[in-house]
Amino acid sequence: MTAPTTYGLSSEARNLHWLLTNLVEEVPGIQSVAVVSSDGLLLLSSDPAHTEQSRAARPTKGPRGSSADLATIVSGIGSLTVGAARLLEYGGVKHTMVAMDEGSLFVMSISDGSLLGVHGSAECDMSVVAYHMALFVGRAGHVLTPELRSELRKSMEAESAGSTR
Repeated sequence: MTAPTTYGLSSEARNLHWLLTNLVEEVPGIQSVAVVSSDGLLLLSSDPAHTEQSRAARPTKGPRGSSADLATIVSGIGSLTVGAARLLEYGGVKHTMVAMDEGSLFVMSISDGSLLGVHGSAECDMSVVAYHMALFVGRAGHVLTPELRSELRKSMEAESAGSTR
């Protein structure tokens, strides 16, 4: 995994990057991670390098177009589950897990309506992934202010623009 550049970012943004990098590096089986805003925009990703070289070097299965693919999936699942919870009148959605033959997808709500999405391999321990996601949400939720979301969004846009040149 390529660590995202944090030069010029606020200490809160650098801390979130560190938390995300730590999540990926410390939890076996995690393939990729994305933090998505309530309106579906990618705020933070474990794979900010969108270059052909970084995609070709990745031998794992999963979203291949860019980190935006995982963000799109996470946003869609989040929207679907929120709609289902409203229809069923069961309150807010805390987390969603999709277990597949060759991997898993986890989506967890962050306090401001943003979502944390994790794509895990078939070998990942789902309870360990869920536990570490909850730790991330607990640490990140209170600092993910509108100002920080804006800063993260601009940072992701700048990285995307830089990698397509």
